[in-house]
Amino acid sequence: MGSQVLQILRQGVWASLTGGWFFDPHQSTFSNCFHLYTWIFLLTFPFLMLVAGVYCTVIAIFFTTIKTINFRLHAMFDQGEIVEKGGSMLVDGAKAEEGTAGDDSNLARWVSSIRVHGVSRAVRCKAVYTEIPHSVLRCSCLWCGGRAVVGGSLFSVGGLPMRGTGAPGSSLGFLHGEWFGGGSCAAWEGHPLIMQGVYGQGACTPLTLLSFAPTPQFDLLDQESLHESQENTLMIEDKSQPRQYYKYWVLPGHWMRVRYDRLALLALLDRNRRVMENIFVVSLGSLVAFLGYLLLLQGFFRDIWVFQFCLVIASCQYSLLKSVQPDAASPMHGHNWIIAYSRPVYFCVACVLIWVLDLCARAVPVPPITFYGLTLFSIDFFSGARDVATVFTLCFPAIFLFGLLPQVNTCLMYLLEQVDMHIFGGTAATSPLTALFSLLRSLLVTALLYGFCLGAIKAPWGNQHVPVLFSVFCGLLVALTYHLSRQSSDPTVLWCWLQPLTLSPPLQREILHSDLVMCVVIAVLTFAISASTVFIALKSVLGYVLYALAGLVGLLTHYLLPQLRKQLPWFCFSLPVLKPREYSQFEVRSAAQLMWFEKLYAWLQCVEKYFIYPAVVLNALTVDAHSCRQLGNCRALLITMAGMKLLRCSFCCPPQQYVALGFTVLFFHFDYQRYSEGFLIDYFVMSILFSKLWDLLYKLRFVLTYIAPWQITWGSAFHAFAQPFAVPHSAMLFVQAVLSALFSTPLNPLLGSAVFIMSYARPVKFWERDYNTKRVDHSNTRLATQLDRNPGADDNNLNSIFYEHLTRSLQHTLCGDLLLGRWGNYATGDCFILASDYLNALVHLIEIGNGLVTFQLRGLEFRGTYCQQREVEAITEGVEEDEGCCCCEPGHLPHMLSFNAAFGQRWLAWEVAATKYVLEGYSISDNNAASMLQVFDLRKILITYYVKSIIYYVTCSSKLEEWLSSVVIQEALRPCTTPSYAENDPTFNPNIDEDYDPRMSGVTLSSFCNIYLDWIQYCAKPLEPGRRDIWDLWNSPLVTLCFGLCILGRRALGTASHSLSASLEPFLYGLHALFKGDFRITSPRDEWVFADMDLLHRVVAPGIRMSLKLHQDHFTSPDEYEDPAVLYDAITANEEKMVISHEGDPAWRSAILANTPALLALRHVMDDASDEYKIIMLNKRYLSFRVIKVNRECVRGLWAGQQQELVFLRNRNPERGSIQNAKQALRNMINSSCDQPIGYPIYVSPLTTSYAGSHPQLRSLWGGPISLHNISAWFMGSWERLQKGCGAGCNSGGNIEDSDCGGGSSSISNNPAGHGQQGSSAPGGLSTGMATPGASNPQEPPVTTAQPQAGMEVTSSNPPCSGRATGSWGLGARTPGFPILLWCGRGVH
Repeated sequence: MGSQVLQILRQGVWASLTGGWFFDPHQSTFSNCFHLYTWIFLLTFPFLMLVAGVYCTVIAIFFTTIKTINFRLHAMFDQGEIVEKGGSMLVDGAKAEEGTAGDDSNLARWVSSIRVHGVSRAVRCKAVYTEIPHSVLRCSCLWCGGRAVVGGSLFSVGGLPMRGTGAPGSSLGFLHGEWFGGGSCAAWEGHPLIMQGVYGQGACTPLTLLSFAPTPQFDLLDQESLHESQENTLMIEDKSQPRQYYKYWVLPGHWMRVRYDRLALLALLDRNRRVMENIFVVSLGSLVAFLGYLLLLQGFFRDIWVFQFCLVIASCQYSLLKSVQPDAASPMHGHNWIIAYSRPVYFCVACVLIWVLDLCARAVPVPPITFYGLTLFSIDFFSGARDVATVFTLCFPAIFLFGLLPQVNTCLMYLLEQVDMHIFGGTAATSPLTALFSLLRSLLVTALLYGFCLGAIKAPWGNQHVPVLFSVFCGLLVALTYHLSRQSSDPTVLWCWLQPLTLSPPLQREILHSDLVMCVVIAVLTFAISASTVFIALKSVLGYVLYALAGLVGLLTHYLLPQLRKQLPWFCFSLPVLKPREYSQFEVRSAAQLMWFEKLYAWLQCVEKYFIYPAVVLNALTVDAHSCRQLGNCRALLITMAGMKLLRCSFCCPPQQYVALGFTVLFFHFDYQRYSEGFLIDYFVMSILFSKLWDLLYKLRFVLTYIAPWQITWGSAFHAFAQPFAVPHSAMLFVQAVLSALFSTPLNPLLGSAVFIMSYARPVKFWERDYNTKRVDHSNTRLATQLDRNPGADDNNLNSIFYEHLTRSLQHTLCGDLLLGRWGNYATGDCFILASDYLNALVHLIEIGNGLVTFQLRGLEFRGTYCQQREVEAITEGVEEDEGCCCCEPGHLPHMLSFNAAFGQRWLAWEVAATKYVLEGYSISDNNAASMLQVFDLRKILITYYVKSIIYYVTCSSKLEEWLSSVVIQEALRPCTTPSYAENDPTFNPNIDEDYDPRMSGVTLSSFCNIYLDWIQYCAKPLEPGRRDIWDLWNSPLVTLCFGLCILGRRALGTASHSLSASLEPFLYGLHALFKGDFRITSPRDEWVFADMDLLHRVVAPGIRMSLKLHQDHFTSPDEYEDPAVLYDAITANEEKMVISHEGDPAWRSAILANTPALLALRHVMDDASDEYKIIMLNKRYLSFRVIKVNRECVRGLWAGQQQELVFLRNRNPERGSIQNAKQALRNMINSSCDQPIGYPIYVSPLTTSYAGSHPQLRSLWGGPISLHNISAWFMGSWERLQKGCGAGCNSGGNIEDSDCGGGSSSISNNPAGHGQQGSSAPGGLSTGMATPGASNPQEPPVTTAQPQAGMEVTSSNPPCSGRATGSWGLGARTPGFPILLWCGRGVH
């Protein structure tokens, strides 16, 4: 513990303050001296120079020299030559460094002190080793060159074999290619070599008597990473001449000796692999020197602050040579090359900012701007901003110590995302590229709209007149913001227009085609409404009406309905008021039913975001533009950005808009009207402010819930120690909460305790790298590994496929379910936990658009730790102790919570949003194979089904005729037809083989026919009736082939099971080997099968798998399969509807993702505690989940705390206090969901986008996409029905179909069946109002409509309330000479 603290203080705290320099006792004296003098040079050199150009030039030359030498040395190690002293052999440098630059698993560098003539020295030893026992890895070593053999193994010296007798943990020698183990060694040139009584003639390097001194020992299995092993390598300078060196070519024909290795060089300086990277480092270091010295010359710093600023300069420059690893803001273990550029880049940005602000403060003052009483862009404003930037720069050492600034790419993504979200109303980004694309897209649209807005404001306005240009601006604003809200931040959607229809994604293509129509319609409608002057004529009344309507609809939609649908409404009721139909069902057997309140919620959202909020924004735009048209260009830009942001937010995520709107109206219309800048600007500012206030509220809830003294769980002694010290710092905690809410940074508990510190800013996505789970199966492992080591044979790897299937299910339904309110209120960055019997997944909502949601799913272990199970119980069980009130138990009112229960529910960082959320999935049943095959009778049943399955697949094979006519197969099976032939292999046993003949001590053809001939004849019935000769007799070709294959299959099982010994474990091992396809033909009698490998692939392999399924069914109906017809039908049904495969087979994953109804596998689970075989049975059905909404700031804070603890503070304790269970915050489950290796989820999905169009119920409610194709198809169908209706109207009493053939009277029952297909509407009918997210998947089925006679009421085969967007035209009651056409759709007549 003490050494770890010292290591953190040296490599973490002190290195963060200095930029990377610290004294490392494990490095050589030269390395430490070089680091110290370099850092002192960079610190003091600015004091010695008076000319900025000379200082920058010297720094540039210094960096260029170091980087050039470093680059050349690494190139020498990669391609140079190594010279062995004592021999003339030149070894290629790449080969010589194989042990240095190769894989860590084949790398051993051991160091020992060697006493030569009484002088102690250390020499680096390197060797490639394999399979070295752990007990001999702690040892000393002696370098004499070559290969390795450890104590007790055979080796050779000088060509003579010798055996080392070194005990584990003893010294280790290295002689001309051999490692040897021993206690001591005496080596003289030309004399015998003595090793603990073992003699041999060897030729060693000329040395004097060597004796081993006590040395420190290193555990090679405890190396954290390659770079950490570099830091911990003992490098004591060797004063005597080494025995090898590299040739470093200085000039052509001139070289010098280099007695250094790659590991020492990496410990000395960071490596930059490419030439452009080295040039960038030199340029960046020179720019740091120039900007820093420029600020020093201009007198920004005085007295002690000059030294502080030089310290900052030195730390930024030194980090380019030897960076802090790991840094406090590093998101990954090991060497992070990006973090090395953070300090100099931030320093350059800060210096430029200071210089620019100072120029603005000294230049001619620009006209100041007053915004909400604050004077902006004045001299005092620029001076204050400059001073803040100056103090910020001087605090760089402390800022980087606490990790308050992210690495450069994360900061860039964060800034772009924040600007796009809060200024332009954009969605969250998924990468720096998408953030840049989204911002550029918003800037392009803003620039386009700004021109129209500026021209419209400067145009002449009348009291009752709106300029046409302003109406055009309003139409374009609403149309373009609607289109932007429907697009994700992924720039690849632009390729949908260029790709062919067969290659472009259908959902994205439908959205684009729908927007092409809807944007035109929206623009025209908005232009007409704006030009009607309704907003000017009714501006005194219309505004308040719209505000009240928006507030009432928002209160009903986003507060009352979600609260009534919660499991515990207002934490007072014990049951939801509005229950889904599946709420009382014990087991869900169908998809969730669409309830009336879900339809109401969806339509209210539609009305709110497509009618109310656009009207509010248009009214505010018109009023502000009419009253502020003389304020210039800046107000036009503000109006454009505000309108764009508010419309996009109302389209994408309306749940939080009504609160900001109501507060804006109350604050600026009634309380502080004199501070108002116009309603649109007020609403724009309040929307930004309220997003920060929501973050602050969530942070305070998390902190208070986490540190509440009556429910805090101390995971370690440090937690108990830190709890009382956190109380006096509550004010500082509140300040941190405000700052973290302002900058959207996590507030994380230090080591999981009650002490909170602010972390660095992160985007909504949170994790900097795209970590996705890679499943281990037969498609990405070698065949030898599959057969011997069984890769991926652990529950976590095998169970990850179920989370992948869950991700696919959510991809189709998540967006629609959110729009139907099944997850309650939601916002960008929210986190939910889906919990069922065995699946526990955290769903992180990242990007929320208009009809799309991008999310990431993180699946936890099926059988988690004790702490995880306690938290799973907390979220899956009901309210406990629902009787108490303070200290007594008076009970509670019906359907209400008790006082104590209601109080306890309010002090949780999570709440149950739904208890019966239905998704398609697989029910998993695992049965222990050992219990099903324990006795011989059960094994006999399995073997019997194995034989019958082989016979079935033989007779059903399309290659049967080819096999029966094969000469090779007939000749190989001819001996089997002799009466005296018997298979006497030890594999066959009377205990498990039903056809075993005790007289012949084996299996004969006659005994085989006694048992299985009836089954063969039944399976062969579908064959040609005239070919009874091939299967009717006991020695017919088909019977002989079946006999040979059944013998082969059972012998293969016996070979894999070690001759089917009486023990169960070998039998299960062999069964699993055959199940995964490992057939090893060892008997010469079975080599005939190689004539056609399909005999194994299509007959024997499916037979062993099908037998396991039949054996499973045997327990439910033991006597059912005795009937050949029933057995035959069962095998046929299983073959058609079920996939039986090994879980490592890629076909298993494909079958699950393809929603195969049933699957079966045999799983071999090997872990520390057990080695067992399980029969896994999957059945596709609807699963019920509990949806738990977690405080998003709780998730972000715990994630940030785990990253800091494991990466920067290096806490590797598997039972650390920060992952102990805390039911009030779900600490263990949240920390387990971090990216590996910080957390340990078994599955992390890629960023997945769900579209509303893929939800069938929402499609039926809102209708399909409105595209040119669908509109044209609808008009064509309507025109055809109109023609038929007019033709029928000209006939007396005839129906529509009869009009085509001359008319005539008929009744409804005479309507032909094919009329429905002929008169069906186009896929995806029209819907009223603005377009909703386009649907994509299966097209709507045709609607059949029976046409009545004239004067009769129109009837339809679809119920009126079916909710379809399609319909048909029919004839109503006729007036004289003119038929009345009725549209029948959505149940409206």
